[in-house]
Amino acid sequence: MEFVFIASAHFMALLSPGPDFFLIMQTALRLKLRYAFAVCAGIATANGVYIMLAVTGLEAVKQMETLMLFLQYGGSAYLVYLGILLLRAPMRPLDPEETAGVLHVRNLKRQFTIGFMSGILNPKNAIFYLSLFTVMVSPRTSLPVRSLYGCWMVGVVLTWDMGIALLIGHRRVKNLLSSWLFRIEKFSGVMLTCFGILLAIK
Repeated sequence: MEFVFIASAHFMALLSPGPDFFLIMQTALRLKLRYAFAVCAGIATANGVYIMLAVTGLEAVKQMETLMLFLQYGGSAYLVYLGILLLRAPMRPLDPEETAGVLHVRNLKRQFTIGFMSGILNPKNAIFYLSLFTVMVSPRTSLPVRSLYGCWMVGVVLTWDMGIALLIGHRRVKNLLSSWLFRIEKFSGVMLTCFGILLAIK
């Protein structure tokens, strides 16, 4: 029963679109699926780091005020940076042959890093997983069982994000959105910038 509650709460949190969603959407629209999957893998890895810390005792990390402030303002600056890249990007055809700007470089390591940095520089991820394990997981639950919970959550994050990438990256969806691509790109830039600003002031 404990697993059902924690899995349900975790999945409900995934349904709320955040900066990760806009990064995945942009990559899936502009590049081939393998690059979007690299972003998804980076995001899932970052979540995995915080889940591991939550399983083994993230409370100590949360008490490190300097580290949390670094994550807050570092994450804010990074999201604003990504948002500005999209806002400054010129109008381009869908999936052009040439490299599609700084954010859309055809490099798997680069896309993985973008996803990882987006996830690891978000202190809300740290706080969310700490709260989840503190409130919903009994202190009597063994470390192996808590570790299985963590592995499940990483798998769900990766599967969910890859599902979004598959949907948005489908040729028919791309063709449907092609005439709106420039507006979508600018809207994503605005949203990422807003997420960054909100992260800094909260």
